[in-house]
This record gives sequence, structure tokens and C-alpha cells, in this order.
Amino acid sequence: MTDQTSSQASRLIAVSNRTAAGQESRAGGLAVALWDTLADTRGLWIGWSGRILDFPSSRAKRSEEDGVEFALTDYSRDQYDGFYLGYANSVLWPVMHNRIDLAVFDSAFYRYYVEINEKFADIVQQQATPSDIVWVHDYHFLLLGDMLREDGWTGKCGFFLHIPFPAPEVFRAIPQHRKLARGLFAYDVVGLQCGKDLANLAQYLEEEFGAEELPDGRFRVEDRIVHLLHCPIGIDSRSFAEAATAEPATLAAARLSRFLGDRDLVIGVDRMDYSKGLPQRFEGMAKLFDRYPDLHGRISFTQIAPPSRSVVEEYAQLREQLDALSGRINGDYGDLDWMPIRYLARGYDREEIAGLYRRAKACLVTPLQDGMNLVAKEFVAAQDPEDPGVLILSQFAGAAEQMKEAIIINPYDSSAIAEAVKQAIEMSREERCMRWQSLYENIMSQDIHWWRTRFLTAFDEVPA
Repeated sequence: MTDQTSSQASRLIAVSNRTAAGQESRAGGLAVALWDTLADTRGLWIGWSGRILDFPSSRAKRSEEDGVEFALTDYSRDQYDGFYLGYANSVLWPVMHNRIDLAVFDSAFYRYYVEINEKFADIVQQQATPSDIVWVHDYHFLLLGDMLREDGWTGKCGFFLHIPFPAPEVFRAIPQHRKLARGLFAYDVVGLQCGKDLANLAQYLEEEFGAEELPDGRFRVEDRIVHLLHCPIGIDSRSFAEAATAEPATLAAARLSRFLGDRDLVIGVDRMDYSKGLPQRFEGMAKLFDRYPDLHGRISFTQIAPPSRSVVEEYAQLREQLDALSGRINGDYGDLDWMPIRYLARGYDREEIAGLYRRAKACLVTPLQDGMNLVAKEFVAAQDPEDPGVLILSQFAGAAEQMKEAIIINPYDSSAIAEAVKQAIEMSREERCMRWQSLYENIMSQDIHWWRTRFLTAFDEVPA
């Protein structure tokens, strides 16, 4: 491995719903984190092909790209609807983000969730040897570890949860919560984004299964020992900082500047998801313009929010709500030569986004609940050290544990959002530089490579 962990001799097998197959998929955080290790160990990445077929094969299709092998499987329409749109994103996603009210507890969804987890467990069993390390990613595969153990897998196996783990009483709202938890403690190492998530899972295991806490983050649960690891994910900080001054970034910032003129830019970049707090953010900006008329025409808020899972009803409703809010705010506060809110429901390239971050005076990262939120880290990486912008961060983002020099706010409080934006716009350069320097040092020292090494090194304590 390029990071010289002591598990160098072991081949890594990564499992995730989406993979980095295809050159265009390699810019994301997970691809950056895993690629070198997979290439160095002649590893294998198992995942969904992205194809929905009437009669998908039960076998995975093998391919190879630049030293990394892939085993990709197709879904049927029923599997995609029941597993992905159903159980993963209409049960697990809302509950893990404290939105039980949006969960759809349909027993048919769970049957497809089991079916896909079994399908992936079979692929792992077909491809893996006992000396391999299996690293499973995210809420799509909570059952996979237990299925592997039931099938006789004795090798090292770890899991990383990219989203929050909620309080025990919230997790218990899921009818199959005990089965999901058994899947979790079948792994040797379970990585979690922040201390709160780790504490929630530990409390749940103690209350529900009588788990016994051992030294060094390990827990004895029934007949297994699992290591719960606090392992906040980072970004490829150096690469993103370089992208912010590259030509595509400079061109994107210039395009936006033609619209802005000399106004200060406040920016938000999020997937269109109800966990991101977008309506509350819009209301906060409305309160700012209502409370401080002297800011009219001086600042402009641009929200980039590409749609996600648009076929799910809650996401369609959110899109309608944002359309209405932005129209109302622009109608109430705009002028002939000034639009208070620019709301762009489309995606932009990584390099273009980096340029927009660098142009911004402030960035609003105000999710109602988030496992980490890498936008916060990307914004910091993209800044001009001589004249950095200010990060405004929700107290409910996992990143808030590491990024205390941001302006930390309650995203439900529209007044707090308004006051934070005003504070950021009026903050002295000296204070902005001081805050940014601390944030920058953190994202550089605990970057995506640090995260990978921290997780994989935890396997060194797992008995062979």
C-alpha cells in the first residue's frame, strides 16, 4: 500500500453500491481513498454496474482498469425499486437522519434488501480468499457481514458507515433493527464518522445485546468482538486546493463574476435532499434581507442543488418547495439589477465548483443531519490564503466535531443563519485568516489518505 500500513500483504476487496469503474468516476472521495490500495494489492472492487435489466445475471462481470479489478452486478427493476429506492433510501436513509416521519416501512422492501445483500455476499465468497481483507461501505450492506460469517467466511472483514448512526430509540423504529445490528457486529472493525455516532451505536449494542466494553474501542457482543472506530473521512485536500486555481475553476469564477459584479458571494452546494436543510437556509437568507435592508444589492446567494432520487415523492416535493421559496424571496427583495437568490438545480464539475468556492465570501453548510459533509472541507481547501472566505457550519454536521473554527449554527434557527451570514460578510481579514488557517491545517493532516490508513491499520489488531 502506498501508505505503508502493516497489512501490505493482504489483498483488499472493497464492496460498495457504486464503484469507480470508468475514468469519469475517479474524482470522488471514495475512489481517491481506495484506488492506490486496490492497485497496489491487485485488489477487487465489487459493486453495482449501474444497469437495470429485465433478467440480470446472478454472476458478476469482471473487468480491469489501471491495475484495479472490478466485479460488477446488474439489478432488476424490482430489485432497484425494492432495495435501492425502497429499503435503502425510503427506510434506512430517513431513519438514520432522524426523519422517522418520512420512512416507509414496507416489508417487501426488506425482502429485496436481503436479496441484494445475499447476492453480494455470494460474489464476495466466489472471489475472496481467507487472506483477503473485505471492506464494505455504507448502509446498503448492513447485513452482508453476518451473511458472510453464516456462509463460513473467517477472513478479516470491516465496515464503514458514511451516514450518521442515530440514537438507539430512533434506530429501534426500524422493524428489523436487531437483524441489521447483527450484521454490524459480525464485522471485525466498524468505522463511524464522529464520536456521537460511535456513542449511539455502543449504547444501542449495550442496551439491546448486553455488549461488554473492552479496552481500545473493542466490544464483546454475544460471541464476537468488534472494534468500533472513530474515523472521520477527509478529502484529497492538496488535489482540491490545486483544482481551485486551475483554468476550469478560474473560468467558472469569471463567468459568475460577470453576474455578481463587485457583490459578495454567499454560496451553498448540496445534493437536493431533505437532510441538507435547504428550505431553512432559504428562509434564513430571507430573514437576512428583511432584517438588514442595507445589504440589499451588496450580496448575492447562489445555491447549487442538483436533484437526487427525483423519483421518490419526498424529493419531488422538496424541489417544488425550493422553487416556490426562491421565487418568493426574489419577488419580495429583488430589484431591476439584483437577484438575491440564484438557485441552480443542476450539477457542475469538481473544478468549476472549486473555482466558485474560491470566489465566495461565505459558504453555508447547514444540514439538519449529516454523517460528515465534505463540502465544508472542500470549501476550506479551495480558499485563497491571503483573503479566505468564511465557513458557516451546522452543529448537526459530522464535520462540526473537527471544524470548530467555523461559525457553528443551529440550522433550524433562521435568525441564526441570517446573523451568521452578516458576521461572515463583515468579518475582518485578520480573523478570517486565523479561522481559515486552523481549518486548513486540520483538513490537510486528516485527509482522505489519513482516513484510509487509520481504518486499514485497525485490522492489525484483528487475530489472523
